[in-house]
Parts: sequence; structure tokens; C-alpha cells
Amino acid sequence: MRDDNNILAVADLQPDYMGFIFYPQSPRFVGDDFQFIYHLPPFIRKVGVFVNSPTEEMVRQVKRLGLDYLQLHGNETIHQCDELKKTGIKLIKAFSIDEDFDFGNVKPYQSFVDFVLFDTKGKYYGGNARTFDWNILKKYNQEIPFFLSGGISPYNVIEVNKLKDMNVHAVDVNSGVEINPGLKDIVKVEAIKKILDHE
Repeated sequence: MRDDNNILAVADLQPDYMGFIFYPQSPRFVGDDFQFIYHLPPFIRKVGVFVNSPTEEMVRQVKRLGLDYLQLHGNETIHQCDELKKTGIKLIKAFSIDEDFDFGNVKPYQSFVDFVLFDTKGKYYGGNARTFDWNILKKYNQEIPFFLSGGISPYNVIEVNKLKDMNVHAVDVNSGVEINPGLKDIVKVEAIKKILDHE
């Protein structure tokens, strides 16, 4: 999210979280001078998405913009997560999943993060617009609730229902509901919300 009017329109649908990408190489980068023009309702948690950023920069943006969570989408270490946690910042650590993923890589982070996020492994940090085989998540120990991400759209979100026995906390949608990078299709977002609320 980065367009003021689009942020407001999505906020009217009352999502639990709203993400803002602070990775300059992303086509969804919010820009260096990003500000919240509108006050979002407090129940919408503001998530700053970062990739291999210095701890000091992330802490600065949390304080500047009042971010509620950091979503770490790069190769951030356990040590860096520990540093951030000690400042009181809530964390979501993303992992890129394919059929060869070792879920043993997740376990060391579980003491330092609030949630994990499972996304499709691809050439980009997030935003590869493809789903992965969700059956792989049966290998996850389910100890920390997870966000499910990767190519989710109104056309496949019903399949999330098959994961009800797992510790799914949230569905993270992005490319599957976009008109252009960073601009969400309100009709598609609303359709996903109705499907999930109905389930």
C-alpha cells in the first residue's frame, strides 16, 4: 500500500493488517518520504516490510510512522531479530517455501518472532505472484502462528479452508488483488474478505 486514496478505500474494508514495503528494489516501494495522510483505525495493524535493512533504519521507521509490526523478508539473522525484539517491536519473519524447504530453519527464530510467514520461493523477495504446494506446510511444527502468502486471489482463497487443522493466523494478499504494483483492486479485496468471513 502507498497510494493515499487506495489506503483509505482498503481501510474501509477493515483488514486486520496493512503492509507497506520499505525495500527500494520493489515495484511497491513506498518511497523515502512516505507519510500516513490518514489516521488508520487502531485495529488495523500497520506492517513495515523490510529486506536486509539495518536495525537502526527499521527502528527509525517504526518510531517515525508508528508501525505495529516489522515483516522481515530477507536473510535477517536470529541476532538481528533478538535486537529488534528487545526494543519491543513485534516481528513477522518470512520464509520462502518450495518442495525442498527445511522447516528446521524456522525453529531457531520461533523464540524471537510473533509470527512467521510462508511465501513462494522465487527470484524476488516476495511478490512472485505464485502459490506453492500448501501440503508442504504439514511438515511445519505449527508452534508459531503463520501468515500464508504467495499468489492468493479470489480464485484460490477458498482453498485456505483445507488448512483449518494448521496454525494459520492470517492470509497475506498482494499481487493477486492488484491493478498495478502497490494499487489494490477494491472489488477483489472485498471478494477475498467475504469468502474468508463466510468460511
